[in-house]
Amino acid sequence: MKKLFLLMIALVFAVSCTKGGGSKSDYVVKIDNTQISREDAQAEMNSLPDMARQFFSGPEGTSRFVDELVKKEMLYLEAKKRKMDQDKDFQRKLEEFKKITLINQLLEKEIEAASKITDKDVQAYYDSHKDDFMISSQVKISQILVKTEDDAKKVYERIKAGEDFAKVASEMSTDKGSAKAGGNIGSFKRGELAPELEETVFRLKKGEVGMPVKLKDGIHIIKVTDAKGTAVEFDKVKGLIGQKLTADKQKASFDTFIESLKKNYKVEINKEAVAKLAPAPAPAAPAAPHALPQPATPDK
Repeated sequence: MKKLFLLMIALVFAVSCTKGGGSKSDYVVKIDNTQISREDAQAEMNSLPDMARQFFSGPEGTSRFVDELVKKEMLYLEAKKRKMDQDKDFQRKLEEFKKITLINQLLEKEIEAASKITDKDVQAYYDSHKDDFMISSQVKISQILVKTEDDAKKVYERIKAGEDFAKVASEMSTDKGSAKAGGNIGSFKRGELAPELEETVFRLKKGEVGMPVKLKDGIHIIKVTDAKGTAVEFDKVKGLIGQKLTADKQKASFDTFIESLKKNYKVEINKEAVAKLAPAPAPAAPAAPHALPQPATPDK
């Protein structure tokens, strides 16, 4: 019941009622000198989510809807009577809301139209990035095996810095057999590696190096040097591709638009004032609950 009440409160505040439209006698609700016209009430009802429309359907539902309109309007009028609309904090929030709303409308006009993608775009991306959608069934891997976490960290940092994997393997790996071969330990199918290694290895693409994996014999740093498998069907990933391409286009359009605005506006940053800025202190974490007193142990 509490959740339903909160839902209704949220709904009545979700869309504002205007007081225009309709004749003076064609009103649904009149509170003091304030009228809510049938046209405005109908527009608000039509804008509700499907679930709310079902709740307000039928004669009883319509009556509930009108009750919510009355509650909202009374709350609004009471807030105005108390001059809460003149509060500085309210005015600041109102201006911020107006600013955000205008920004969103501007971006919708400038960015969304420039960010549309076609089915051809999605198909072309899939065709040129099939390796990204590959499910590996067999991988060829190289490894560097070390005994300590410090050595694993050193190896991983050297690899990430761009050093040749085979060179690092020959210098650092404690598995002397594979070290002589630049770390190469051959090809493996699913089910042929230790589960902890397999989980990492078959997520990697060709040329990628995985995070160190600790096993009983030491810590393994694995590189996939080749991978064989099949690509996920287009229909199963076209939705994800579409989302990615749309997001990429939106970002590119946004960046371009911002750069164009920089040419039209003079921006001056006051470094002294910026240096004095500081975020409001975070609220203190709640104190840890005190341990419950333990019952005294009876003497034996």
